Amino acid sequence: MKDDSRQLEFIEIDLSEEPETAAVPVPERSTMAHRQFHSRQASGSILSSEKRFVEEARHLEETEGEPAPFVPFMSYWPTYGVMNEPQREWYLYWRSEVRHERYPDTDLSYLFVHTYELINGIGWNEPQVGFDQLKRLWIQYRARHPQLDVYMQEWLMDYALVHQLYMSMSEILDVTSGYLPAEMLDMEMHRILQNHVAEVSLKLLRRYYDYDITLSKFYRDGGEEVLERYIPKVMALVDSYLLRTRQGGIVDQFKLVNERTTERMLFRKAVYDDALYGKSVLLTYVPIGENTDFVQFVTRIFRCTENKCRELLGFRGRLRGKTLEPELAGLIERYLDKAFAAEKAEAVKKPIIRINTERLLSLQQESEYVRKALMIEEDAIAEHAAVSSDSIPLGEGEAKINDDFPEEEPISHEPVGLQWEETAADVLDEEWFRLAEQLAPQHVLVIYALLGAEPDTGLMRVAEQFGTMPALLLDEVNDLAMETIGDLLIDSDRIVPEYMNVFEHVKR
Repeated sequence: MKDDSRQLEFIEIDLSEEPETAAVPVPERSTMAHRQFHSRQASGSILSSEKRFVEEARHLEETEGEPAPFVPFMSYWPTYGVMNEPQREWYLYWRSEVRHERYPDTDLSYLFVHTYELINGIGWNEPQVGFDQLKRLWIQYRARHPQLDVYMQEWLMDYALVHQLYMSMSEILDVTSGYLPAEMLDMEMHRILQNHVAEVSLKLLRRYYDYDITLSKFYRDGGEEVLERYIPKVMALVDSYLLRTRQGGIVDQFKLVNERTTERMLFRKAVYDDALYGKSVLLTYVPIGENTDFVQFVTRIFRCTENKCRELLGFRGRLRGKTLEPELAGLIERYLDKAFAAEKAEAVKKPIIRINTERLLSLQQESEYVRKALMIEEDAIAEHAAVSSDSIPLGEGEAKINDDFPEEEPISHEPVGLQWEETAADVLDEEWFRLAEQLAPQHVLVIYALLGAEPDTGLMRVAEQFGTMPALLLDEVNDLAMETIGDLLIDSDRIVPEYMNVFEHVKR
């Protein structure tokens, strides 16, 4: 048999030398997927796709769109260059509508193009105007395009950073409960703990609990609304109490001062010309979320507050775990007892009055009959008085009438207010004067009653005078105090001893 097999020959290859193609780097997948590079020769330089977009945006900045039919537009990396003419006509018309704060339905890709314009400084003269446009665009379309949340919350933060605009992260959290970078949340928390504890929100605090609060049945069955209302007030109460009793608020108790600096890339995944504001910014923040003691403290405050709310609302079951120290727990529980009592007092409904229409008609007829009879009698009396008036001197008649009906003293409606001594302005902070301005007359009388020799009797007298309850009046004063001086003014039905010296400057 003939052997057709062939002998295999092997060739040696020297791998010590790299082939010429090795010098060409393989582009990243994200770059290949996301970017379509369009370049052209201009003044001896090649424009990147971002620079070309900005150049075209400036050219179209003042263009007002005429009414045009909607044309679908879906592009992974939307720019003017990938639009056809009908799509561009619709975009310019839609953008004109948006600039007049009218927001017709459109595709997500059109939204991104307009967002890129605002990010690159197109369409506004003042940075705050551009920020407001971005925020309105997001709020108006996020329900129709939930994907916006992922991008807009990040781009809004970047925009505020590069233009040095004040922006509360809590404001962004109020719009969406989506993810925000940990360093940005820590920056916001540190700002709030330093000066504005009452501004803290339940959404912001979620980062600082050691468990997911949204998983509890109480939270899902109405507890979220209650906790959103009371957690900020409880945090402010605890912070104020620590300041008064331990010479330092929450931020001082845990020594939240060690700063860290990180680099943040600007406008990621957006068509953005980094020659405008740079590629990145440096963020300096205190990593509060990494402080275990602080996280445990906030968790215990939340657990104590939720358990008390569960008790007051009749919800079975309590959260387990390490509890708050008795001193602070008692403070929170007393506050919530009073707050819930005040809510119940306000929620008491007035009795429902049902009118019997048949009986009302009968009474109206009877009333009309009596009115006509009285008119006849008055006419007869008037005729008799006219005849006898010649025999009665006018002055004596008037004197007799005045004697029968003595004149009542006029009732004064001048509002009652705290009157400060002249030296008060040199001693007291401005917040006390703001509190005094917001106090209603009944609140001022409450304070005077508590300063009197018999505070309980005086307080009851004020409540009866204004047709309310003493506890409700005290809570109203405390609510105003929390909004102005940032602390409770009244505790256990008495003015807090630390603040008694303030009222030494009130005229008695």
